[in-house]
Amino acid sequence: MKIALIMVLLAGVVGHAAAADRAMTPQQQRMTSCNQQATSQTLKGDERKAYMSNCLKNSQSAPGEKSLTPQQQKMKACNAEAGKQTLTGEARKTFMSNCLKRQVR
Repeated sequence: MKIALIMVLLAGVVGHAAAADRAMTPQQQRMTSCNQQATSQTLKGDERKAYMSNCLKNSQSAPGEKSLTPQQQKMKACNAEAGKQTLTGEARKTFMSNCLKRQVR
């Protein structure tokens, strides 16, 4: 009887170790990460559902923040630079045109 119990426990430990060795898919990693973040923020109910939905859709950005395309990122950077230089009117228009034509390196 003791031998059977030991064999069952050993089989469970070996099975668990084999499952732990398998790599998680990117979707599983994203789900785990979003779930941990939602738990750390103590979100519940509809608020948690909305958070998880946003988090899973926008895996490259912070939850609730829309992912930007490379062109949108470029536009955002050029616009910020034009704002720092306090450009207005035709000067801003020319700067934005030249900035957006530059290659990103």
